[in-house]
Amino acid sequence: MTAPNRATLWGRVLADELAKGGLEAVCIAPGSRSTPLTVAFAEHPDIDVYSHLDERSAAYFALGRARRTGEPTALVCTSGTAAANFHPAVMEADQARVPLLVLTADRPPELRDSGANQTVDQVKLYGDAVRWYTELPEPEADERKVRSLRTTAARALAETTGVPPGPVHLNCPFRKPLEPIDVPGDVPDSFAETTAATGRDGPFVETTGGAQTLANAGHQRLLRALEGADRPLIVAGPADPTALALLDPSAVTDLADRLGAPVLADPLSGLRYGPHVGDNDEARTIYGGYDVYVDALPAPDVVLRFGASPTSKRLRHWLRDADARQFLLDPEGAWREATFTATDLLAAEPGAVVDGLLEALDEREQHESPPSTANDGEWRARFDAAERCHWELSDEALTADALESDPFEGAILAAAIANAPDPATVFVSNSMPIRDADRFGRPRAADLTVLANRGASGIDGIASTALGAGSATDDPLVLVTGDLAFYHDSNGLLAVDRCDVDATIVLLDNDGGGIFHKLPIEAFEPPFTEQFKTPHGLEFEALGDFYGLEFERVTPADFAAAYRRSLETSGTQVLAVDFDSEASHRRRDALDERVTSAVEDDVVDGSD
Repeated sequence: MTAPNRATLWGRVLADELAKGGLEAVCIAPGSRSTPLTVAFAEHPDIDVYSHLDERSAAYFALGRARRTGEPTALVCTSGTAAANFHPAVMEADQARVPLLVLTADRPPELRDSGANQTVDQVKLYGDAVRWYTELPEPEADERKVRSLRTTAARALAETTGVPPGPVHLNCPFRKPLEPIDVPGDVPDSFAETTAATGRDGPFVETTGGAQTLANAGHQRLLRALEGADRPLIVAGPADPTALALLDPSAVTDLADRLGAPVLADPLSGLRYGPHVGDNDEARTIYGGYDVYVDALPAPDVVLRFGASPTSKRLRHWLRDADARQFLLDPEGAWREATFTATDLLAAEPGAVVDGLLEALDEREQHESPPSTANDGEWRARFDAAERCHWELSDEALTADALESDPFEGAILAAAIANAPDPATVFVSNSMPIRDADRFGRPRAADLTVLANRGASGIDGIASTALGAGSATDDPLVLVTGDLAFYHDSNGLLAVDRCDVDATIVLLDNDGGGIFHKLPIEAFEPPFTEQFKTPHGLEFEALGDFYGLEFERVTPADFAAAYRRSLETSGTQVLAVDFDSEASHRRRDALDERVTSAVEDDVVDGSD
């Protein structure tokens, strides 16, 4: 490898080593101090470069791509506040365990704390939100230093997908010249032939990870508890991106069927949608309507939980109040249960534990008669009846006629998921959209990847994260977002054209923060309207013109037809649906009461 100067050498070696380690994509925001990195990535044939003008949007785009693939995406920016604009996405990547490699260019050490222009303290800028931080050595054509650079790059990339996965920060100081200008003697011609310069065949350091597993005694203990339960339950919370590849949904449903356990699958779990769900409503294993009815049913006595904390507050409180033995599965052995009522923490990969339980069952069945579980099927039959009740009453509320008179936002989430192509990537904003997806996103035997930023659960960066996810797949992309989140990340819409990502964007426009109608502050007026609901009166059609997006306002009753047209049309369309947020909440509450009452009357009382 040759280079006209040491800064260019550093950029080329770093890009080369990351590509050898499997890095496929980088998001770059323009700047001067990062020139050696930008030029090196732009020149590398094996790395896709996504150019962004806004650092915050760039970081969320990278986050979305990494969330969709489960593989790291790199980020590059110049020094100063540019690096600070990465911070919200780094926080989300930390909390949601998304692999991200952050490369921040910096001034050389002697210019720090000197008043030099665009020079801030970038050392450990992101605190403990990163899995690992280090500063690269200053560029020099020295074999030991370049070997150190390659080793650091290989380690950093591996660390992003370690246990747990997450962001890694490399601070990269550079001196001028930053451009690929020839500096005689800076990089001797002979240096190009060294192993440090050329690297190895593959990564300079090959890191081999291992999965946390339970010993056989641990599997037997867990299996005895589940088989001995009258009311066993499996709860699948939002999945970590890398965990999706390690958990076989069919294995989970197989285990659940053999135990007689319902699987309450969060829309972000990777289990609510897919071929394993099946099309037979009379033979369910996966349940999705629990957010409405679960607290009307008897409590479980043994629970197996994996993934992050469920989206459903009602489910979390039901589990909190249950007098049950609750097993938490987590690869890191981290505590991800904020009511502090779980009884057992198993530091193991969920996929490995599920496989181990099935192997234990198979092995025992080879030598003994098939074991019988303590429950007789009535437990899951109650969930079957409650689930049917929920979807039947919800379907009545989702007809075009019903939406003409009583529109509510949950109907749009139901239609967006029910009519999404197979396959498709569906990204859902925080606040009310993800809650409605949890409540009204009916399980389907379709290959849907449903994503959201539920690590730190902010409304910033939503459009950028969705577009980043869409850049990583040929699947159709659907984004469902509220108006405040759409406004908040309007800069990110530039990526539709700049990064060549098409989407159907469903905009739920209730003119402000509608979720605050769910909180007690609603009764305090003022300051509720101006300081919490914050109506803005914005007409988003102008954004469509600004970014070259097709924009259409549709009624709730006409949404499904307009949505299907958009999915069949190339380019990016924004379908805006207007709602009165207070009326929508009241409609949601009324449906909640109808379902709960029906479940209590027909399922609970009727089974006594």
